[in-house]
Amino acid sequence: MRLPALLAIVVIASPAVAQGTPDPAPPTTRDADALSKARAIGTKTRKVQKFYEPQFDLSGLPEYRPSAPMKGTLRQWGNNYIKDSGLSDVWEAGFRKHHPEVRFENNLYSSAVGFPGLIANVADLAPMGRQALWDELKGFEREGAGGGDDGSSTTEIVEIIMATGSYNVRGWTYALGAFVHKDNPLNALSIEQLDGIFGAPRDGGWDGLTWRTDWARGPEKNIRTWGQLGLKGEWADKPITVYGYNAKYHFQDEIDKKVLRGSSKWNENMHAFSNVAGLKPDGSLTAGGELITNALAGDKYGIAYTGIPFANPSVKMVALSQNGGQPVPMTLKTVQDRTYPLIRDVYYYLKKQRGKPIDPLKREFLRYVLSREGQAAVQADGKYLPLTAQAAREQLAKLDAI
Repeated sequence: MRLPALLAIVVIASPAVAQGTPDPAPPTTRDADALSKARAIGTKTRKVQKFYEPQFDLSGLPEYRPSAPMKGTLRQWGNNYIKDSGLSDVWEAGFRKHHPEVRFENNLYSSAVGFPGLIANVADLAPMGRQALWDELKGFEREGAGGGDDGSSTTEIVEIIMATGSYNVRGWTYALGAFVHKDNPLNALSIEQLDGIFGAPRDGGWDGLTWRTDWARGPEKNIRTWGQLGLKGEWADKPITVYGYNAKYHFQDEIDKKVLRGSSKWNENMHAFSNVAGLKPDGSLTAGGELITNALAGDKYGIAYTGIPFANPSVKMVALSQNGGQPVPMTLKTVQDRTYPLIRDVYYYLKKQRGKPIDPLKREFLRYVLSREGQAAVQADGKYLPLTAQAAREQLAKLDAI
């Protein structure tokens, strides 16, 4: 029982340490406070960078024309990244040129505070760097339930896409892709095949807050070997090793909604990763995505999902198709023009009375954000990507809907 203690004494008193051998590297940790500090180091650097130069034609976007003079205060709770980069300041200054009597009160620390702000009626707008989670939508539904005589809700949530997420900027809602080992002959997959690889049999899936049993599928659609994808020779009978994020990360929610049909039924053998602090000399975060592609680099028969910031020379991304279309590679262009299947979006959420128009001040500010001027600010910032004219029109139509 005393042997470990004796061994510890020998190590501490070793000649190498006594002669001044450099201290060992600091231990790695997944402690939440340490991860937050490490994350802040990388964010501080990226927030002042431009990752692409303005190059997209925004002429098809509508020019902002004020509908009427506005006054009042807009309270925003949510996404820290529009504050970190200064984008929110640019939007607000541009809007106030037309409406000088409007003021902004911001609590922009995390997308996690967006829905609590709306539910508690202390926020008018909730900018978010991801789509609302099931729990957030359910909380909003319960907050408004019982307002009608029949027990129904008198309020509803409005979801506005304010920009397309980035192509390759950590933190700024980068697109997701499927990666394989560089020696893998596969070059393209469909979203249905991704479901077969990453998913599992399911009895249904969530479409917002509606459980869809028509989205069920059986085990016959599982894909567990490379031969099931048409690979021959040595690949035919090799099991597919699957790598991804742990279930609490929002990347997982994106794939769940867009690939697994809201089922949360994942491949039973998936290796899950999280962020780590303490590996990098500058103290910045080692993202789970980097650990995922590092693992894939050593596994010829693996597949992973993550973003392009974590690609390395030993892995390659495959093009993706959906609904029987042609495979589309992930590039800056295909993410911005929204033809790549696994783009991610950046949102504004707001509350409105059911059957009534959106509050005029909220509507007017979001009209500005979706205008040519608002999207030009996104482009000048160089991290999120400006909306296409079609996407902007679709969002503007939501603002006018009753």
